Amino acid sequence: MATNLVSAGSHLTIPAPELVSSGGVVIAGSIAGVALGSAAAGEPVDVAVTGVWELPKVGAQNLTLGEPVYWDSSADLVTETASGNTRLGTVAQAAGAGVATVLVRLVSI
Repeated sequence: MATNLVSAGSHLTIPAPELVSSGGVVIAGSIAGVALGSAAAGEPVDVAVTGVWELPKVGAQNLTLGEPVYWDSSADLVTETASGNTRLGTVAQAAGAGVATVLVRLVSI
């Protein structure tokens, strides 16, 4: 067994890039994940970078299974719009227009 393994990599402890709430999306450079606790900017926070998470989405969008999705940090919503947003993951269960949340499988960027 390798003796230099630090972590399985399912979550990382990083300085919070801004005030984060437990369950909120965290974007830190190319790291995208979900906060496992709350933290003030600069304080350590555990961030899940794998798994399937129920997250708020742009209500008018029809997101289909397997579609890549992005995080719109200005609206704090999952969106299908890539331009100006950070890749977050892949739709794990379709969510039609008028639905407020979507299941997203996080992907490493």
